[in-house]
Amino acid sequence: MNINLTLIGQTIAFAIFVWFCVKYVWPPITEAMNARQKKIADGLSAADRASLDLELAQEKAAQELRTAKEEAAALIEQANKRASQIVEDSKGDARKEGQKLIDQAHAQIEQERVKARDDLRAEVAALAVAGAEKILEKSVDANAHSEMLDKLAAEL
Repeated sequence: MNINLTLIGQTIAFAIFVWFCVKYVWPPITEAMNARQKKIADGLSAADRASLDLELAQEKAAQELRTAKEEAAALIEQANKRASQIVEDSKGDARKEGQKLIDQAHAQIEQERVKARDDLRAEVAALAVAGAEKILEKSVDANAHSEMLDKLAAEL
């Protein structure tokens, strides 16, 4: 055996093997690596998008929470204002009602005072007539002298 011929045969066999690998084996492997690389890149991109979406969702949730708290505070403030307004209205109504009762009481007192004065005048007139009767020792006719009694009552 000749060593040169063996080396040449092995070189040709190796060249055919390399050509076969480049033609039939290498393209599927590179396609698989490219597909895997693309899949990994897509996965990383999706993870970045998901992370960004999560941050946006958290910011949106925080904003919604702040908005809800502000609305709740506004509603509470509005309710407090309304409650204060109702209390003030009630106080005003109570003052009006109290003033009305005071006015009615004053009117009733005035009526009772006028009635008491009239009753007192009548009693004074009766006492005056009784006193005049005793002085004159005769009966004075109240019907006949009603004008004089009215004038006397008006003076008192």
